[in-house]
Amino acid sequence: MQTFDFDLFVIGGGSGGVRAARMAAQRGARVALAEVAEMGGTCVNLGCIPKKLYSYAAHFAESFEESHGFGWVGEAPVLNWEALKANRAREIARLNGIYVQLLKSSGVHLLSGWAALVDKHTVEVGGHQYRAKNILIATGGQPSVPDMPGREHVITSNEMFDLSPFPQRLLVVGGGYIACEFASIFNGLGSQVTQLYRGHQVLRGFDEDVRAFIAGEMVKSGVALRLNTDVAAIAFERGAEGMRVELLDGSHICVDAVLYATGRVPLTDGLGLEAVGVQQNAAGAIKVNAQYQTSVPSIYAVGDVTARVQLTPVALAEAMVVVDALFGPAAGKAPRSISYDFIPTAVFTHPNIGTVGYSEADAVEQFGKVSVYKSDFKALKHTLSGSTERSLMKLIVEDATDRVVGLHMVGADAGEIVQGFAVAMKAGATKAVFDSTIGIHPTMAEEFVTMREPVKR
Repeated sequence: MQTFDFDLFVIGGGSGGVRAARMAAQRGARVALAEVAEMGGTCVNLGCIPKKLYSYAAHFAESFEESHGFGWVGEAPVLNWEALKANRAREIARLNGIYVQLLKSSGVHLLSGWAALVDKHTVEVGGHQYRAKNILIATGGQPSVPDMPGREHVITSNEMFDLSPFPQRLLVVGGGYIACEFASIFNGLGSQVTQLYRGHQVLRGFDEDVRAFIAGEMVKSGVALRLNTDVAAIAFERGAEGMRVELLDGSHICVDAVLYATGRVPLTDGLGLEAVGVQQNAAGAIKVNAQYQTSVPSIYAVGDVTARVQLTPVALAEAMVVVDALFGPAAGKAPRSISYDFIPTAVFTHPNIGTVGYSEADAVEQFGKVSVYKSDFKALKHTLSGSTERSLMKLIVEDATDRVVGLHMVGADAGEIVQGFAVAMKAGATKAVFDSTIGIHPTMAEEFVTMREPVKR
């Protein structure tokens, strides 16, 4: 009869790993968690949380300027970059401590160090081996930088929060949400930002109207957006020139820092997956079934390491599916499952993007006939602020059922607004339900329940 040190061994202390470990321990399981870095993973340390804090910081510059239209006078304060970094670091350290305390108070055995699989029930950390009935891999992902001349001079999103000195000239390479967010943030903080993308428009995969609209707003705010080109080589030059970046179109740009935000890859190197027989796809992501079980029945995986939907709340939800499957659901509850339809998300550009459901193109492909409702307007705030910022709202409705299958917004606090509508869409709300809902006036959100005539079918 096999004996185990633990019922569950979790590799990775990010959002999914911490949730699974804590909830399993609360169900009475013997749980260990191994993490080589600070607790909380990418989201807490190098992603969602610090990025949102810096986004708040960046918004103050425009708010100071806009306040003059509302009667406020005087000079705007000046950014103290070192103070912002120190305050952020202090808050992240506080969150790290909370995660550790939550795990300890739940009875999770914490191990500091790199964990690797030895066999289907054994994990090695720091030269010690531990046997577990089940193992959960939740190691997340990491930034990917392509090979090119001068690759050693670039930085990734991991280094952006502690840059020294502050980059007066920043080149952002990439067109995804991470690239667009950092371009907006550092532009707002006062850097001269150029964003470079090899495609025809940023935010591939988002609704085409949203893509075009946010690109226009970012350019208006000061981001120099250059499309259909890429980096050929990067050379460091001492003195005022900084880094000289040669582009494929034959031009060049001189900057103080080059951020590559061209994608992320699953963090699986050194885990021993191949030796144990855990299957991965061509991109290196761990293959899992509907219960997040890998090709080795005793080993599970959740979150970005599976590269399904790379969002923190998704990793949390996946972790709970695993806990319910292994240790049973909470009292009175059914075992959990996940539908990946109508997952809301936000992009913290300036202005923000909030979206849930299908893009127009995807809705046409999925449902055939759809009706599109759209509104492009200047928010009430900006009638006095002096800002030229505009907002976009868009609904996509399946004609056969009248169900709202796509909802998109570009504007202030878009994420906050779209979250509530995501609940309605998950419940199957129709356009008739939207139309019968009374709006809150005057707000931007009311626009979603006052659009009556489709712009196209």
